[in-house]
Amino acid sequence: MTSLTAAEIARRIEAELVGDGAASIIGVAGLREAQAGEISFLGNPKYAGYMAGTRASAVVVPRDWTGECPAVLLRVDAPDKAFGEIATWFLPPPVETPPGVHPNALVDTSAVLGDNVSIGPFAVVEAGARIGDGTRIGALCYIGAGVSVGGESCLWPLVSVRDHCRIGERAVIHGGAVIGSDGFGFAVQPDGHREKIPQLGIVEVGDDVEIGANVTVDRARFGRTRIGNRVKIDNLVHVAHNVVVEDDVVLVAQVGISGSTVIRKKAILAGQVGVGGHLEIGEGAICMGQAGVTKDLAGGKMYWDTPAIDHKEWARMHSVQKKLPVLKGRVEALEKRIAELEAKLGGEA
Repeated sequence: MTSLTAAEIARRIEAELVGDGAASIIGVAGLREAQAGEISFLGNPKYAGYMAGTRASAVVVPRDWTGECPAVLLRVDAPDKAFGEIATWFLPPPVETPPGVHPNALVDTSAVLGDNVSIGPFAVVEAGARIGDGTRIGALCYIGAGVSVGGESCLWPLVSVRDHCRIGERAVIHGGAVIGSDGFGFAVQPDGHREKIPQLGIVEVGDDVEIGANVTVDRARFGRTRIGNRVKIDNLVHVAHNVVVEDDVVLVAQVGISGSTVIRKKAILAGQVGVGGHLEIGEGAICMGQAGVTKDLAGGKMYWDTPAIDHKEWARMHSVQKKLPVLKGRVEALEKRIAELEAKLGGEA
């Protein structure tokens, strides 16, 4: 068990210490759950109400935070970042996966395995696949024919990478993800039935990408579906065929991107965003939760609603929408007054 004093932690993260530096810290927890001996943090002001009642021994806070708290305070510029660093010091030791091929794994004799590769039980590695140095392929993974997986990558159990797809260096792909399944392509025939269009392309994933659980990235109809470098994809995201996701994009849970759309660098799609096909979302654009994208969006702006519109415009519209009941009452009162005046004038005539 790791044990550090509050003073030692403050020194490591360059924090201003307020309180007993000798307080012993043996773990991390949230403000509401923390117990004596644990350290927590205040990253979002909405949780400030828990500070006075926390049982944590220490709390990392913004440098300018003022309020009541019984714990030792560690004042820093960026509490989220500092607490993330602290948490790594108290993690349990990682589960060691020794290099080698498990006796129950099936690895084709033509597959090429780099140094210190680990292949877990019941994993399948097909003909011509190449696995880079230090990569771990978990139990029950499927690596298709001609697939390449870069070095120092980790594919957790039950990941499938279909034929000829390419995964870059230092990739992390979580359980249930399917990379390279067929794109949803069907041609409608004169009699109305749908005939499958062959999906002949691949998926190419860049370096330092993390792909969450149960994500699906479809192979291209032809060419490639591209996931750029350092892209981070949360659980339950779908990327359709021939989509291009450029570097440093973030796709949060339940995003769905239709075919041949381009997501430019550093864009963020923030949960349950639906994107139509053959569109472009500009560099640095942010689409907030449940936005429905039906046309190209310029970069550097924030979007909300369906169809997605600029957040500032949405805010103006929403502020008016909240006043509609009052406006309706005023209109009805005016209509009644007009009717009374018309009746009066008619009577005088």
